[in-house]
Amino acid sequence: MLRRLALTAVASLAVLSAAAPAANAGTGPLPLLPVPLPLPSAFQGDDGTEKTQLRVTVSDSGDQEADGVYELRCLPAGGTHPVAQQACDRLAEFAQPTDRNAGADPFRPVPADAMCTQQFGGSATARITGSWRGQHVDASFDRTNGCEIARWNTLRPVLPNVR
Repeated sequence: MLRRLALTAVASLAVLSAAAPAANAGTGPLPLLPVPLPLPSAFQGDDGTEKTQLRVTVSDSGDQEADGVYELRCLPAGGTHPVAQQACDRLAEFAQPTDRNAGADPFRPVPADAMCTQQFGGSATARITGSWRGQHVDASFDRTNGCEIARWNTLRPVLPNVR
């Protein structure tokens, strides 16, 4: 339904733009009026909030079931992610302003000047690409020190629980 509506709007716009030059041939240009097109966005939910569409790639986690490439869509939850609803719920928590995560971006890298414990959390790596709340995401994760481990754990269950 949504696709048909978008295609109809695009086709109508194409027909109108092709007819406008012929209509203007003898009378001059038509005034341009700013008319917003009410096209539904493929990246918005029914309530107007931005959808999430992410690709999660996990490797070397030590768990063959956790390793792999997963698609995660939210609003509604879906894709090939093994716990899509829980992952979407976790991401939605970052969108809610609270004292713990006000304005938090779970994909932001650890600051270069951060003081991190020198502990090794395993060789697991992950990369998340796509869009979250209308923003482009391209983030890499590992477990090479305390800060990176905490960053990984903050995104569970989007990222798997590894030890």
